[in-house]
Amino acid sequence: MKAWILLGAIPLISLSVWGQMPSPAEVVILKTETPPTITVKPVATAKPEPAPELAKTSTPAPRQIQVYKSVQKNGVIRYSDMMPEQGHYELLLFNDCYACDPASKVNWRTTGLFLYDYASTIKAAAKTYSVDPALIRALIHAESAFNPLAVSRKGAMGLTQLMPATARELGVGNALLAEQNIFGGVKYLAGLLKQYDGNISLATAAYNAGAGAVQKHGGIPPYAETRAYVERVKLLHQRYRDMLNARGL
Repeated sequence: MKAWILLGAIPLISLSVWGQMPSPAEVVILKTETPPTITVKPVATAKPEPAPELAKTSTPAPRQIQVYKSVQKNGVIRYSDMMPEQGHYELLLFNDCYACDPASKVNWRTTGLFLYDYASTIKAAAKTYSVDPALIRALIHAESAFNPLAVSRKGAMGLTQLMPATARELGVGNALLAEQNIFGGVKYLAGLLKQYDGNISLATAAYNAGAGAVQKHGGIPPYAETRAYVERVKLLHQRYRDMLNARGL
């Protein structure tokens, strides 16, 4: 899933809209006329993916763009649509929910975890809404692989993949600003956890497919994408909890 290549360095230009984003992520996107979408695949093998069952629409899917993720010497994660000329990088192609592809080649038991990204914001949101920080990290990992630029074909945006209408209801003014997005997504998740009496599987199924689908089917909907998502969030949640506890985070 990862394209790691040793190449050179190129000056990166930060857009002002990302200036409010908390470290350790820096975004540099030059082709702003093309909306990014979500999924991670090597560019050589990327194929068009069908829209999720609940997301069928007559609107054509936006064109994919390539985004290069690299880690700077100071630990800052940088996203750019220009290939770094030096150092390791990961090539991302964005389409839809990162953990929703039933045929995903990611090994969810060993894939790298994001233990430090947006630490202060996640900690604050967890405290504000009484949600396990490990679950927040698992959800963000499953939704966007911690990519703050994520925009799906349905229009879901940012780290926690908030739909525009949902973002407005949650009081999120700009879902592509990481701090607002995280607080909005955690607030929404907290409401679902309360609705389902703390049942994480039902709450995450509703986060993915909608509360209406959970009610209609009397539990986790029989959609392959949603079932894969729920299982992967569950696995990631356990892994994040173990690692955060082990490191005293």
